[in-house]
Amino acid sequence: MTTLPVPLTVAGLAAPESSGGAPGEVAGAYAHLYGLHLYYEIHGVARAGSPPLLLLHGGGSTIQTSFGPILPLLARTRRVIAFEQQGHGHTSDIPDRPFSFEQSAKDAVALLRHLHVDCADVLGYSNGGHIAIQLALDHPEIVNRIVIESAMASRDGSDRAFWEGFGRATIDQMPRELREAYLATAPHPEELPTFFAKSVKRMAEFRGWSPDELGRIRSPALVLLGDRDVVRPEHGVAMYRWLPDASLCILPDTDHLAIVRHPEVAEIVERFLVAGAGAR
Repeated sequence: MTTLPVPLTVAGLAAPESSGGAPGEVAGAYAHLYGLHLYYEIHGVARAGSPPLLLLHGGGSTIQTSFGPILPLLARTRRVIAFEQQGHGHTSDIPDRPFSFEQSAKDAVALLRHLHVDCADVLGYSNGGHIAIQLALDHPEIVNRIVIESAMASRDGSDRAFWEGFGRATIDQMPRELREAYLATAPHPEELPTFFAKSVKRMAEFRGWSPDELGRIRSPALVLLGDRDVVRPEHGVAMYRWLPDASLCILPDTDHLAIVRHPEVAEIVERFLVAGAGAR
């Protein structure tokens, strides 16, 4: 990873503490944030008039499993910051701290401040979309434009069977791709059962946000989902209507896992972000 000596519009980026990497590759870095050894990556080149883009991955996931196919495409035109949440990927867990969307939003703010970033666009996938919503509500000054990908605002956003599944979830039901990614990146792979239990608990206790709460989000938003997503299309339409300044995109023949590999997602996100370039 390269040191970033130039300012990003209204903010600069601190040089990362690199974890290594071959020449020409993006190397990981760590930020020490009130007891959390947070792993992050920076891709792309700063562009005048374009704030950096913060990526928030899905639950039980990593940067690569949520954004691997589109990250290089997004980084062609802007600086992209991605981090792995508490207990996910390369980031160690804090044993006595539950996973929560509120805490992950605080961690995102702490990382941006660590990097001296005052304002960023935000793309959150699945649970990352829930974190993005919380971030926009708690720290509107930080969020320029927001992409909510395959995420719901309330429990009504998915079928009853989806929620009932968390009450009987077992580790053998964890998607193979996510299990393999955890075992390959986690500092303590033997903690997989704890990781799985904490991930399930976070979603089992999901309460979401009311239409009035979503109505407080002033950042322009893109609601993006598949027509066969875990998020029902009609709920995506409702979110689009609840958000004061929103766009809506529902991709045909696309489910929750396929959307991360959809060939048009990067272009859709790019068009939305470019529409707001230089807005702040």
